[in-house]
Amino acid sequence: MIELRSPRSGADVAPHPSTARPVMLATLEVPFDAEAASFAVDSAVESGQPLIVANAVEIPLGPATVFLQYGDLDPTPEDAAALRAPAQLAHSLGVRVERFRLKSPHPVDAILELAAERAPGLLVFGPDRRRVRGRRYRKAARAIRERAGCLVWFPE
Repeated sequence: MIELRSPRSGADVAPHPSTARPVMLATLEVPFDAEAASFAVDSAVESGQPLIVANAVEIPLGPATVFLQYGDLDPTPEDAAALRAPAQLAHSLGVRVERFRLKSPHPVDAILELAAERAPGLLVFGPDRRRVRGRRYRKAARAIRERAGCLVWFPE
């Protein structure tokens, strides 16, 4: 532990703990919006904080889900590469990265639960809007905006 001396009293003082928090980049089963991915990686690099990359996959409830192993389907090779790209870029720039594939009947709730557990300072919600239905995106964005316990950023 580093010890600091107070200039006034000469007494030993413990340094203040860091309040910096990671950056989280999240999507809904589709590749990331390029602007969102870039913003999240830049934010993690500039702040010197880890990057959490989360892909929330919707799986329906019911016995057929288990029997048919729905949700165990891997994304296409192109989508898998696009989902890995921000993590690989951040890692190449010296940022510690954690990747998550969240399987849930309620993917937005899963993103918010992960955010509550990891306590990011910034949550970047960035699914590629061309690949997500408009209503689904708007509902997800509204829920994240209202319930996230941190700063939230959405691409324009």
